Amino acid sequence: MKQNLIVIILFSIVVQITAQTKKFDKLLKRSLKETVPVLTVGEINSLDNYLVLDTREPMEFETSHLENSEQIGFDFFSIDSVLQKHPNKDKAILVYCSIGIRSEMIGEKLLKAGYKNVYNLYGGIFEWKNQSKMVVDKNETPTEKVHTFSKKWSKWLTNGEKIYEK
Repeated sequence: MKQNLIVIILFSIVVQITAQTKKFDKLLKRSLKETVPVLTVGEINSLDNYLVLDTREPMEFETSHLENSEQIGFDFFSIDSVLQKHPNKDKAILVYCSIGIRSEMIGEKLLKAGYKNVYNLYGGIFEWKNQSKMVVDKNETPTEKVHTFSKKWSKWLTNGEKIYEK
């Protein structure tokens, strides 16, 4: 009897996660124009020696970010700053944000500026963390916290501690 209950609970959890994943994919397909090639979390290994640019705001980045990423922001993004710091337009660049919308817009600007190998992380840091990948805080220490921007957006993070402002 107890084992049946455990199986039912586990099955329910799997069904809920699958449904949430499908809803998240639907949101991304509706929101992304795919003007910047997308890479899934699993496909990132296909890139060699790539630059990782976080297009979220400083507060989000300080809460957590992909290891070895550089925060370039969105609201005050400067293509001139990127061009100055990273003049090699042939180097592979992975851009990301919370789910991929802001990073797609920044990726478009990078492509327009002549960068040739720009990729957008499908599902952003939410999908990265949802797949149990490590994120680090402002001190480069592993953390479970992810800034979800708002309570509304926090529902898309299913793995990790949700941090947001009201």
